[in-house]
Amino acid sequence: MSSLSTRVDLALKGFRFDAPVKRGTGAGPSDDGHVVVGGLNAAIPRNQDSPYQVVGDRILYDGDDTGLDLTVVDRPRFYDRSTADGVPYEKLARLHGRDVLATTVVQTCVRYGEADRCRFCAIETSLRAGATTAVKTPAQLAEVARAAVDLDGVRQMVMTTGTSAGRDRGAVHLARCVRAVKAAVPELPIQVQCEPPGDLATLTDLFEAGASSIGIHVESMDERVRRAWMPGKSTVSLDEYRAAWREAVRVFGRNQVSTYLLVGLGEDPDELVAAARELVEMGVYPFVVPFRPLAGTLAAADGAAAPRAHVLEDVSRRVGALLVSSGMRGADQKAGCAACGACGLLSSVGA
Repeated sequence: MSSLSTRVDLALKGFRFDAPVKRGTGAGPSDDGHVVVGGLNAAIPRNQDSPYQVVGDRILYDGDDTGLDLTVVDRPRFYDRSTADGVPYEKLARLHGRDVLATTVVQTCVRYGEADRCRFCAIETSLRAGATTAVKTPAQLAEVARAAVDLDGVRQMVMTTGTSAGRDRGAVHLARCVRAVKAAVPELPIQVQCEPPGDLATLTDLFEAGASSIGIHVESMDERVRRAWMPGKSTVSLDEYRAAWREAVRVFGRNQVSTYLLVGLGEDPDELVAAARELVEMGVYPFVVPFRPLAGTLAAADGAAAPRAHVLEDVSRRVGALLVSSGMRGADQKAGCAACGACGLLSSVGA
């Protein structure tokens, strides 16, 4: 089995390992442990039934060495601090990968009613469990960011948000938070993530607030898949997404704009790769990530399964080749999910 094939298998089957840095429910792709595998960030599902386990600094498959080394990401020191009014920093922002500070600035979503909810999302589950707060204030995030940089060497930040009912869809509060963090930690690159705002001038507002890059996440460009998996979000047309991506590329620059494409929602692999090609030609980085059933989601309740390994590997290789030939690498983004790369396999193929 090749190194990439092993990484694909590990991403889908997970490992038996209690990683010190981990995340459970939320808006992200899985119940992950954050580690470094073969020198690259990796978010690996924690699965006590997995054939993979960690012994020392090696990853074993049914007791045999896979050839992959693992470095543990230590629990960050900023987790042990709280704001002046008693909110633990860990409830405001979390460490992802080795050096990424991530936060959901508004942990509620206008689309979270069961009829409208994205089937892979559990954004409000962590809120209901008391693991986070509903709204993070700009001052709180500035305080946490300063501590994370000083204590733990954080090198970039990601700010995402649940969608609001307003025309800006949550982007205005993102801009306030970015402005406060940049005032406190001017050297910290920040990626913002939101749906296409109703007024595309808001993208310039985010940039001028200090955001370095932006994720406008569509998850699929197949209309059938969008209606089935994202009934509320699919009401935002692909034309709106295309307009937002183009304007974002104009404002932030080529390869500083990204979008998730999820493998495993039932989309034809050839059509998914074709969608990735369109995005690359626009200057948008298609961050290909496997769908993995996350506890608390409608998909998990329905018994949805992760994609087959050969499909994920094939799509990752083909999209990676498109990116490499176009001179686009996640590592060249100033901040964000593609810059970290942990939740996908593209960094393993040089993209």
